[in-house]
Amino acid sequence: MQSLAAGDAPPAPRLLPVPNSVEAIAPLVGQILIDIEAAREQGDVVEIYLFHNRPKAAAAYDPVCKRLLPLDTAWRNDLAALPWPSKNSPQIIDTAASALESFIREYLFVLLFQACAESLASENASRLAAMQRAEKNIREILEKLNGRFHRLRQESIDEELFEVVAGYESLSHGQQRPVARV
Repeated sequence: MQSLAAGDAPPAPRLLPVPNSVEAIAPLVGQILIDIEAAREQGDVVEIYLFHNRPKAAAAYDPVCKRLLPLDTAWRNDLAALPWPSKNSPQIIDTAASALESFIREYLFVLLFQACAESLASENASRLAAMQRAEKNIREILEKLNGRFHRLRQESIDEELFEVVAGYESLSHGQQRPVARV
C-alpha cells in the first residue's frame, strides 16, 4: 500500500481516452477492470473515483464524479435490505466471497460502461452542435456574399445600360445637328 508523507502529492491519475464507438466501450471497460484488480492486488488502491461527462439538453454536458470503491456502506445496507424478487433464494455454487466479488465486478462493469457511453454521447452531441453552428454561420455568410454578388452584378448591368443609353442619346442628338462641311 502506498503511503504519503505530509506534503507529498498522490500519484497522477491515469487518463484514458473516450472510446470512439459503442463497440470500443466493452474492451476499454475490461482493461480498466484488469488494471483496478492488479492495483488492488498490489495494495496500491484505497479509493477509486470515476470522472466523466453526462449529457444534458441542448448539446450541453455536466461533469460527474462518482466514487466506485470502496463501496458505500449505506448503499450496501440498502441493497441487503431489499426483498428477493422470487420465493426461491439464490444458491451460491462457490464461496460467498467469490460470488460477492463477481457481483462487484459486474456492478463496476455496468458503472464504467455507463460512464463511457455517457461520455461518448456527450462528445458526439457537442460535436454535432458545433457542426450545426458552423453550418448556420456558413449559410449566413453565403447569404451575405450572394446578396453582395447580386448587388455588384446589378450595379454592373445598370452601368452598362447607362452607357448604352448615353451613347444612343449622344448619337441621336448628333444626327439632328447639321454637319458643317468645310
